[in-house]
Amino acid sequence: MTDIRFDGKVAIVTGAGGGLGRCHALELARRGAKVVVNDLGAAMDGSGGSSEAANDVVKEIEALGGEAFANGSSVSDTAGVQKMIDDTMAKWGRIDIIIANAGILRDKSFSKMTLQDIELVMDVHLMGSFKPIKAAWDIMKEQNYGRIVVTTSSTGLYGNFGQANYGAAKLGLVGMMNTLKIEGAKNNIKINAVCPVAATRMTEGLMPPEVLAQLKPEYVTPGVMNLVKEDAPTGMVLSAGAGAFSMAEIVETNGAFVGQGDALTAEAVAAKWDQITDKSVQTHFEMGSAHGQNIFRLLSEAAKS
Repeated sequence: MTDIRFDGKVAIVTGAGGGLGRCHALELARRGAKVVVNDLGAAMDGSGGSSEAANDVVKEIEALGGEAFANGSSVSDTAGVQKMIDDTMAKWGRIDIIIANAGILRDKSFSKMTLQDIELVMDVHLMGSFKPIKAAWDIMKEQNYGRIVVTTSSTGLYGNFGQANYGAAKLGLVGMMNTLKIEGAKNNIKINAVCPVAATRMTEGLMPPEVLAQLKPEYVTPGVMNLVKEDAPTGMVLSAGAGAFSMAEIVETNGAFVGQGDALTAEAVAAKWDQITDKSVQTHFEMGSAHGQNIFRLLSEAAKS
């Protein structure tokens, strides 16, 4: 099997001062990439900030014989993100890989969650991924090369008590990915999502120590390397944790045509509910237009019968 290498490639990893981001940055460097280590160094709730963590990771990379520099911009700060992109281009002249990993938590039940709790989490997770990707998008288009990973979550895919803000942001990233995989295809820009389960600052209080011991962040990183390599997939959600990997997809049942005009009533929908929700046949659509085509397929089949 051919080694996965990133020689000559330039990577930006956000939230790379610790946890998953640090592991991603170090592994990219081990495999030949030049790395921008972005980390605001804030507390888990997004408060405060220090560049010490990012500088420490840069030192680790340099000790490996790699090249890196630290960036302390908040991913939610438009000017700071642009400076990170500009500094990267000034130093290395290209941007090949972005791993959007930065995140914070403001966990509360929805009744107790404030609008600020919602806005801050959305700003860091959703806008904090949009901003660096948007700032580098035209650079990648001009290069005809780009590999992007956003970090989603099982909370976004499936839900979790006390994390309405976090879940909304994390599923929003899947929506962004689904469109950018289409728009980036002609310029060899591939974008994927990782859905990690790992022992980091954000999870250390949620699981017992014996479970956390199995969930080392470095056990997620090998999967991420496959999402940013030369022959990476695109539009994939890779679930990863404890050395196990799987693929998550949004699927739709085969469905049923109910009727139109006077025949289409709430009661008529109820009468076909079992057929509408039958999971024996399910499809993953590659783009939104395929969803519409499925509706007209049902209409056509009904007309024939």
